[in-house]
Amino acid sequence: MKYAVAIFACLLSAACSVRTPNTIVIGSKNFTEQVILAELLAQHVEDTTHLRVERRYYLGGTYICQQSLLAGRIDVYVEYTGTALTAILKERPSGSAEDVYNRVKSGYAARYRLAVMKPLGFNNSFAIIIRGEDARRLHLHTLSEAAKDSPRWRAAFGYEFLDRPDGYDGLVRAYGLKFAGPPKAMDLGLLYRALIDRQVDLIAGNSTDGQIEAYHLAVLEDDRHYFPPYQAVPIVREQTLRRYPALRKALDDLAGRISDEEMRRMNYAVVGQHRDVNQVVREFLRSKHLNARSEAESAATRDQAALGGPKQAGWTFR
Repeated sequence: MKYAVAIFACLLSAACSVRTPNTIVIGSKNFTEQVILAELLAQHVEDTTHLRVERRYYLGGTYICQQSLLAGRIDVYVEYTGTALTAILKERPSGSAEDVYNRVKSGYAARYRLAVMKPLGFNNSFAIIIRGEDARRLHLHTLSEAAKDSPRWRAAFGYEFLDRPDGYDGLVRAYGLKFAGPPKAMDLGLLYRALIDRQVDLIAGNSTDGQIEAYHLAVLEDDRHYFPPYQAVPIVREQTLRRYPALRKALDDLAGRISDEEMRRMNYAVVGQHRDVNQVVREFLRSKHLNARSEAESAATRDQAALGGPKQAGWTFR
C-alpha cells in the first residue's frame, strides 16, 4: 500500500509540473518596483513572441525567487546585481558596475545554469532614508553627517536587509551608526508608513522608490560608497532560453531602456498616484516604441491571465 501511495505522489507531482505548451512563468519579489518590472517583461514577451505568460508575483524575497527558479516554478524574474553578488554568490560587495555584473553572470552560469541578461538600464541601490523635515532641520545630507544624530533615532529595516552581508551589520560598522534601541524588523511595505507616522526615524528603502518623492523624504548620501552597484537584470533559466529562443531577443529588447528617473516615475505613478500597474507599463512600452499591442488586445489578455498573490488597493493586475 505504501508503495502505491508513493507512486501516486510522484505521478501527482509530475502532473502538477506539466506546463502548457509555449508558456513561461514570470515571477517577482514582494514590492512595487518588482511587480512593475515583472509586468513590463510579461507584456513585452506577449507583444513580441508567440509565448504565453503566467504571472506569479509577490513570491517573497531574493532567496525565495532564487529557489523558485532552481526548482522550475518560475522561468524569469528581475534581480539586482549587488544583491545577486552578496546574497546568492556570497561574494564581497566591491567593484565597478561592469565588474559586479560580469562576476554575477559567470557565477550564476557556473553554479546554477542561470542566464543573467543585459541590464535594464537603471541602478537601484539601497537608500538610507529619513523624513525631509528632519534632514532640513539638522542640515543632514550624508550618512557620515547623520552618525552624530543617530543615537537618538529609532531605525527599522526589512528582514532581508538585516541578514544580508551588504546590509545592516556592515552599514553600522562603515559609518559608526548607533541607534536608540535595536532596529525593528518590518515587511518592506510597512517601512515608509512607519517613518511617516513617526514610529521610526530612519529606514532602508530603495533609491528608485516612488514613496521618496510622494512623501517628500530625504535620502542620505552613501558618501563612503558602502553599497555595491545594483543594476536590474532579468535572470532566466538556461533551459527555458534553449526551449524558446524568441525569449532571449524579447528580453534583450529591454536592455538599457529604463533610466533611474523613469523607474522612479513609474514607481511614483503606482504608489503616489495609485495608478493601474498594467496601464503604467503599457504607456512606458509605447513611449519606447516597443511594439505594444492595442488596448483591445491588452484587455483581452488581462481577462485571461491569473495572478498569484494579493491585490493592493488601487491596483489592477493581470
